[in-house]
Amino acid sequence: MREVREKQSMDGQPLIGVVDYGMGNLKSVGNACDFLGIPSRILKKPDELTACSHCIVPGVGAFKEAMVNLERGGWLDVLRLWALQDQRPILGICLGMQLFADQSEEFGLHEGLKWIPGEVKRIVPEDRSYRIPHMGWNDVQVVRDSVLYRDIPADSDFYFVHSYHFICLEDHHLTGTCMYGGRVTASIERDNIFAVQFHPEKSGPAGLQLLRNFSAIEA
Repeated sequence: MREVREKQSMDGQPLIGVVDYGMGNLKSVGNACDFLGIPSRILKKPDELTACSHCIVPGVGAFKEAMVNLERGGWLDVLRLWALQDQRPILGICLGMQLFADQSEEFGLHEGLKWIPGEVKRIVPEDRSYRIPHMGWNDVQVVRDSVLYRDIPADSDFYFVHSYHFICLEDHHLTGTCMYGGRVTASIERDNIFAVQFHPEKSGPAGLQLLRNFSAIEA
């Protein structure tokens, strides 16, 4: 588990950069940061990330379109440098989480960023009475110690909206699950790379605490 501290950036405060690649729920993420008193900035251009201490990749929509938008916007190399070479804190939310996988089978087979070994597959409930998309509140079971869940009560509820989920190829990257007609991946991490399938910005006190915890990770 990565070390945390309260002061991150040069002026003693974190600055969260929220990547705008045309697929994200940017306003809600920014509003959540504002509520917490955490400075944030919507990033329209990749070079704006250099001023930030933390990065969030949100996302709503289709995997292929998201990868195309990241490439067209010049984000791919900048994000790889941030996450893999400089090893700075980065958080993927919903579709943003799925982009960290090796590949996705959504509307064909498409390559992802390949940061955490895994595949994105459609949720297939064992009990067919469960409807897809998985939409609404669901409790999350923490399966591995993670700084993201610090000071969050066990089995807290978070808000989900998705039809596909991240299947880890290496279980030690899995940090949280939920049950929806079978086990569904809720969160993953690898060193400085964090990701959640649910929307913390829409998940009440537990989600806000998770964002607070992310902002306190050593940059």
